[in-house]
Amino acid sequence: MDSLIPYERYHRQLILPGFGEAGQQRLQDARVLIIGAGGLGCPVLQYLAGAGVGCIGVVDDDLVSLNNLHRQPLYCMDDLDLPKATVAVEKMRALNPDICINAFPFRLTNTVCADLFPGYSLIIDGTDNFPTRYMINDAAVLMGIPFISGAVSRYEGQVMLLNSDAEHRVSYRDLFPEPPQAGEVANCAEAGVLGPLPGIIGSMMAAEAIKWITGIGRPLTPTLLTYSLLEQQTYTIQLAPHPGNQFGPATMSEFLAMDYPAVCGMTSDITEIDPETFARMIGQEGVLVVDVREPGELPLAADIPHQLSPLSAFPGLSRWTDPEHIVFFCQAGVRSLQAARRYQQLQRPGQQLYSLRGGILAWVNHQKKAHV
Repeated sequence: MDSLIPYERYHRQLILPGFGEAGQQRLQDARVLIIGAGGLGCPVLQYLAGAGVGCIGVVDDDLVSLNNLHRQPLYCMDDLDLPKATVAVEKMRALNPDICINAFPFRLTNTVCADLFPGYSLIIDGTDNFPTRYMINDAAVLMGIPFISGAVSRYEGQVMLLNSDAEHRVSYRDLFPEPPQAGEVANCAEAGVLGPLPGIIGSMMAAEAIKWITGIGRPLTPTLLTYSLLEQQTYTIQLAPHPGNQFGPATMSEFLAMDYPAVCGMTSDITEIDPETFARMIGQEGVLVVDVREPGELPLAADIPHQLSPLSAFPGLSRWTDPEHIVFFCQAGVRSLQAARRYQQLQRPGQQLYSLRGGILAWVNHQKKAHV
């Protein structure tokens, strides 16, 4: 065994049957790229760093915010408004100074995938949006790199190990061949999530990574595992690859040219406005504000003059001909864009449609900062 591996630090896993010195050496030699340092990424980071994975990269362009803390206990109040990737890496270095860990505090793009992925032997997808998931999948498949995918919503989560070997060339597109359109599947900001759930699913993802690296146990491939927190039950679905890769780009040139937000229907000619602009428009003559959330969703918008028109029944019989400007808002800015697009068929000539970027959550945060 390599003399640089400290026995005391890793003793509890070194003595495991089937793990031993060889397993620890494989961990030290591994290079893992974690995309997303949020609810899923945090436990993955902590357990892989603790286990002694030799090189870890962390990609995330987000900042720590107050509404992260209930499900991302890696961060604390002192970390608010700081880059997640940078903070996470600093804390992992404090946990285990024997490993190499690097922060990439920028958005993942096609080009970044092409540059970063070849330097890693395993990719872990802890993101929460479909354009990025499909981008990661397509890049990993083209480069022949295994990746672990996890997702959570409300009280359920799922985990799968994909593209793991020649026998199990199953990709995300074998399960979901084509991306859903914007607003069809709610993310955590829209649907909500119970705090411990990302910790449970993220821990499963970390376990699968350690199993794959060390060769212990039975990998979760080609299998989709779904977990219900309310029932404390799991069930699995066996996945089968489609012949060829007919649903994704066939070459790296095609991949680099792929517009993933557009493929997922996230480009729009609807004007998105920030909370500052929204504040100026509220109450003005000729401006109608429409809440497209379902009745009872929190936080309430009692301080905003508005009409309620839930997206589940939208546009229904509603047709507003008088206002010159209609501003739609929802929880996080996803459903409001969808509502605005639907309403385009009803708008009168000259009528302007808008969506509040970031939704009511962004508005509440703006109001708090304005009153500090």
